Amino acid sequence: MKVLLCCALALLALDSSAERESLSPGVHSFGVDGVNLWYRVAGQAGGEPVVFLHGGPGEGSQTFAHFAGPALERTLRMVYLDQRGSGRSDRPQDPKAYSIAQLVDDIEALRTHLGVARIALIGHSFGTILGLEYAAKYPQHVSRLVLASAVPDLPRLLDIQCVRLQTQDAAAYARAVGGRAAGAFPRCNAFDAYTGDAQAAFVQRNMFPDPAVGREVDAMDSADGLSNTGELGGALVHQGLFDYRFLRTAEVGSPVLVIAGQRDFQAPLAPQRDLAKALPHGRLLVYPGRGHFSFVEDPDRFARDVSAFLTTSRRAVPQPLLPGQTP
Repeated sequence: MKVLLCCALALLALDSSAERESLSPGVHSFGVDGVNLWYRVAGQAGGEPVVFLHGGPGEGSQTFAHFAGPALERTLRMVYLDQRGSGRSDRPQDPKAYSIAQLVDDIEALRTHLGVARIALIGHSFGTILGLEYAAKYPQHVSRLVLASAVPDLPRLLDIQCVRLQTQDAAAYARAVGGRAAGAFPRCNAFDAYTGDAQAAFVQRNMFPDPAVGREVDAMDSADGLSNTGELGGALVHQGLFDYRFLRTAEVGSPVLVIAGQRDFQAPLAPQRDLAKALPHGRLLVYPGRGHFSFVEDPDRFARDVSAFLTTSRRAVPQPLLPGQTP
């Protein structure tokens, strides 16, 4: 009996040591079915891990960590994950290595690797899809969820972009409509309106009220050779990404804060407002005059709002917020 007890205590000590190592400050990696995933831990030594899910798809975590990280790390234990096909993680050439379901499973593998029962999540743009899907599939493992520039309904997002395009550039709108039948939804594919540099400029206008912010984001996205090389995004688009809609709002039991830029035309406000209303514990916070990268445009405010939300007692039932109101 004493031998068994000693062995059990030794195993517990090893488990505890492994748990501490996986959450120690600095760079780490772990494998999922032969794919090596990179993450970095920074900020507070204790407390629940807050996992950041970047956008793109394929953007990497470096831009968020650079602009929002320093302020968030004053109060939170941040975990910056580079999704497969992104940043410093492996970028498999096989399109079959990528899917939304696989990316969600990667988050669960990270939680298991960290050795914690629950995590909080911050998702940006495409990362909000992963945050929502994970929270619906694993509600018991999510304490709170922050969605910045959420994209819960891509067909509706595209249709709203088409309406805006129609009022701004009739010739481009006609190209985007192509051979679609009258009454089709979405009425066009706004990404077909332009090609090459003109397409990139269109996306930049949608995301950045201030072009200087766009240049900052582009520079950080590509720093240290970490540019988005398209493996992840290309595979997901081929699988029908633009048809994505999140339909499992009732299954998300955690409090959710949706942060929307009032001048973000890449992730329009209306679908985010409806998402916050449909979630059981959803809240909406609108940043007037801000675009798709509110954490770059207003990092201190973003950090205050997110930190306050993530550190509020779970026993306090969230109430919807009016545009511009802080949590």
